[in-house]
Amino acid sequence: TGSSDPYCIVKIDDEAIIRTATVWKTLSPFWGEEYEVHLQPGFHSVSIYVMDEDALSRDDVIGKVCITRDMLAEHPKGYSGWVSLSEVDPDEEVQGEIHLQVEVLGTQGGRRLRCTVLEAR
Repeated sequence: TGSSDPYCIVKIDDEAIIRTATVWKTLSPFWGEEYEVHLQPGFHSVSIYVMDEDALSRDDVIGKVCITRDMLAEHPKGYSGWVSLSEVDPDEEVQGEIHLQVEVLGTQGGRRLRCTVLEAR
């Protein structure tokens, strides 16, 4: 049909912690959802998967973005902007980008991740 039913899953070190709402029948979804979660002191990365919901079969992965702890350390005030999606399956071509805001709040003992999933195209 030329459109998708996209939603996002946010994972910390491969553990799914957030699922956004599904935006039906679009290639330019807007979520505008903000989440704040506890971060384990030794976390390695935050991954955001853009998925295509499918009622008849397994949901498809459109693409993903991976933000490492080192990348977040390079941006002490957080990262905000458009990020190109990369493929999950090397045989699949991925086009598109997602607009995110990601920042680490607090101190070593009680850090939290604030993640805002804004939109994609």
